[in-house]
Amino acid sequence: MMKKQYNLSCNIAQTLNLIGDKWSLLILHELLMGKETFNEIQTSLESIPLNLLSTRLKRLEEDKLIESSLYQKHPPRYRYQLTEKGEDLQDLFNSLVIWGSKHLDPSYKKVVHDECGAKVDIQYYCPHCQKAVSKDGCSVHPLNDC
Repeated sequence: MMKKQYNLSCNIAQTLNLIGDKWSLLILHELLMGKETFNEIQTSLESIPLNLLSTRLKRLEEDKLIESSLYQKHPPRYRYQLTEKGEDLQDLFNSLVIWGSKHLDPSYKKVVHDECGAKVDIQYYCPHCQKAVSKDGCSVHPLNDC
């Protein structure tokens, strides 16, 4: 297992401790896209070594981003799915796709509005004021106990 790399009081550093190692985000993305079994994930990520996929799946389960259920006893085979914590990464994936559609050449994906097919963008929202907020109108602050 990969050891935790960052010992910083920082949300980004601590999130990278969970999902920042090679292949983890891609494995989680495959699960988000509906792949459920080891073989389905391995086929989609064709260059991932089998032992590394196995290690990453165990680690993601330990970190409660995914859960597994046995669907065949002999040999044992598991079905994987995202937990609620793992599903919450969809915003991160969409942000990466949106960033890539703006800055990668070539770009391979875009996030679109299902109803009309237009490209969408990220928007911040303040539930207290019930208003949209520009990215220039918000900032990151430490929590009181940090």
